[in-house]
Amino acid sequence: MSFAWSSIFTWRHLIDLLDIMVVWYVIYKLMMLLHGTKAVQLFKGIVIIIVIKLLSWYIGLETVSWIMDQVINWGIIAIIIIFQPEIRRGLEHLGRGSLFLYNKTANDAEEKLVAALDQAIQYMSKRRIGALITLQMKTGLDDYVETGIVLDAAVSGALLINIFIPNTPLHDGAVIIQNNKITVAAAYLPLSESNLIPKELGTRHRAAVGISEVTDALTIVVSEETGGVTITKNNELLRDLTQQDYLKLLRNELIPKMPTKQKKQFSAKILEAFSKGGKKH
Repeated sequence: MSFAWSSIFTWRHLIDLLDIMVVWYVIYKLMMLLHGTKAVQLFKGIVIIIVIKLLSWYIGLETVSWIMDQVINWGIIAIIIIFQPEIRRGLEHLGRGSLFLYNKTANDAEEKLVAALDQAIQYMSKRRIGALITLQMKTGLDDYVETGIVLDAAVSGALLINIFIPNTPLHDGAVIIQNNKITVAAAYLPLSESNLIPKELGTRHRAAVGISEVTDALTIVVSEETGGVTITKNNELLRDLTQQDYLKLLRNELIPKMPTKQKKQFSAKILEAFSKGGKKH
């Protein structure tokens, strides 16, 4: 019996399985980077070209097959040019190690981001200053960044408050935060056409739901009429959140989780410190 299993699952088979898993993981990450951008449509076009190439080769349409070969050969250069922002963003993620490893520095940066958001939300909510803040998650938001005014500034509560003060040049539109930086302000987000959105909610809420329908972005809305805090993500609308509610949600979504192994090591260090501190000298 053991001989039969060993003949089926050889070391070569395990290598092949690992090879397939790595390729699928890379494809998945690529799709997540492209999702929600214009590059998705271009990617679909590439798939169509490949399908036409295979069909023409199978049927025997030599001229069509030759043309598709030329398109594919020269298309590699075009892909590098067209997908340059997505490729750069992917390499930046890889360089930071955020695709595979828990990063304590990134964790600290996310904590500061949550604190800055909390400061701004509390100030604007109490004074009923309308605000729309979108945080990029895995899906790229470059298409919407192009509609805004570039700031490229560190996130701070004071800056967010000043952006949304009424009758200022940047208050009308959305702030987009990427990689813990305010990339743009006064950006336009797609408005949702859903009939499930309550009638009393305005344009900011429709824009927040709209961006959540096409990306995995997390969007914060402060109501100008009531001061209520709303968060949208993955087409979900969470209304009238308390400070405790939205802080818990933001931390769950934004702060990287510590791997189990590192948690155990961290806990062991704490126990060791306590045990040393409890000993009498």
